[in-house]
Amino acid sequence: MSEPAGKHKRTSSGFPWLLIAFVLPALAVLVLLGNWQVQRLEWKEGLLATIQVRLDAAPVPAGEIARLVIDGGDIRYRPASASGTFDHANEQHFFATHKGASGYYVYTPLVMDYGRMLLVNRGFVPFDLKNPAARAEGQVEGPVTVTGLARERLGEKPSFIVPDNDVAGNIYYWKDWSAMVDQTGYGPGAVLPFFLDADDTPNPGGWPVGGVTRIDLPNNHLQYAVTWYGLALVLVVVTGLFGWRRMRSSG
Repeated sequence: MSEPAGKHKRTSSGFPWLLIAFVLPALAVLVLLGNWQVQRLEWKEGLLATIQVRLDAAPVPAGEIARLVIDGGDIRYRPASASGTFDHANEQHFFATHKGASGYYVYTPLVMDYGRMLLVNRGFVPFDLKNPAARAEGQVEGPVTVTGLARERLGEKPSFIVPDNDVAGNIYYWKDWSAMVDQTGYGPGAVLPFFLDADDTPNPGGWPVGGVTRIDLPNNHLQYAVTWYGLALVLVVVTGLFGWRRMRSSG
């Protein structure tokens, strides 16, 4: 006598090994993503700690930063100072936003002793103040001392998404140090190989507004790690429950 069709179906089912074959690779990927975020967390915390130590340090002469660049050292966010005279006629404009407003960062050559030059990011101006004549009071004359943070020069465009620089229109979308230097007319050998972001010391007339360096780097890697590990745990639980129910139904 043959068994009922329903009973045959119950006894033929068992642990879902085929499902496990798909679940294990997915689980491995989720765990690897979580591990990667933990590694990124350690790196980011180390970077933030290094930045804080540098921010608390006293400014060093710009020449020391230049030597550090030549030696291949890390100059990011190192306080520095430089003295000289601004060459306002050759300022360069980098498209930027500051506190919700769009405009430009004003990069001005600071002519130092022995004919050396340093490109200084004096700060932010809105669109309608791009023309230096509209902020003549802030075009300070004579010897000045600028204190701020050293920033690396870029050698290439950071992403294909970033527009090409409009060098002829004096609008930069990425900080092409070489192009800026070419436009100022100074020989590259006489230019210190980094940028200096001026601090928030007020300029006459209020423009440009200094102190625009972004320090608050986001650190969401712990959240991301928890998310990936959580998804891995959910996958294990759901797969286990499904397998347990299949085994019970086949028992």
